[in-house]
Amino acid sequence: MREKVQKLNAEFKHLDAKSVLEHFLKEYRGKTALSSSFGVEDQVLTDMILKIDANTQIFTLDTGRLPQQTYDVMHRTNLKYETKIRLYFPDSRDVERLYHKQGANGFYDSVENRKECCFVRKIAPLKRALSGVEVWITGLRAEQSPTREEMQMLEWDEGNGVIKLNPLISWSESDVWSYIKENGVPYNALHNEGYPSIGCEPCTRAVQAGADIRSGRWWWENPEHKECGLHIKDTN
Repeated sequence: MREKVQKLNAEFKHLDAKSVLEHFLKEYRGKTALSSSFGVEDQVLTDMILKIDANTQIFTLDTGRLPQQTYDVMHRTNLKYETKIRLYFPDSRDVERLYHKQGANGFYDSVENRKECCFVRKIAPLKRALSGVEVWITGLRAEQSPTREEMQMLEWDEGNGVIKLNPLISWSESDVWSYIKENGVPYNALHNEGYPSIGCEPCTRAVQAGADIRSGRWWWENPEHKECGLHIKDTN
């Protein structure tokens, strides 16, 4: 499968995001899914995808600790596109065990604690969301963080057994915002308040203009640790 993915990268590297999406939504009809956190990249892809095939699955992981502004843009997105983006929640028993072990905010205490929280609230629900999916579409961009610079448009995700498709991998932040404005795409109001990257409320904060895009996520950790586990590149 890795060899197939590399061949696909060579085949599609000169195509734009829309053309790549058109191919995979047709070739893997009913077997593709976009995971959305309702950040601007995911909103661009939501707009593109639903214009190509309104029946494509789009889901989000509701960790239980999202900002109100994320629910607001979720609602506006559903209304604009006359859809219902699917929600996946963490198992309540896992959250209860996590609380009894760490307390309410134990993820601040260590990288291990934070990754355990991310596993319960994001990675385990993602496994359920990707059941039956062959192509997982994401809004990853190479310039978002040091952990993503070497990612390609197509990758084989061994852990989830899916092809990961990153149509915006080479897009700049300017490209993303141009699309948002030109197409009237709803976006999270926190982007106007200095939040380039938005996750759970206690793990996200605003950053100063010109700062690293992901510096407001898990800001108490070193940059090389700043992934929740959803998008760790497999180097084997």
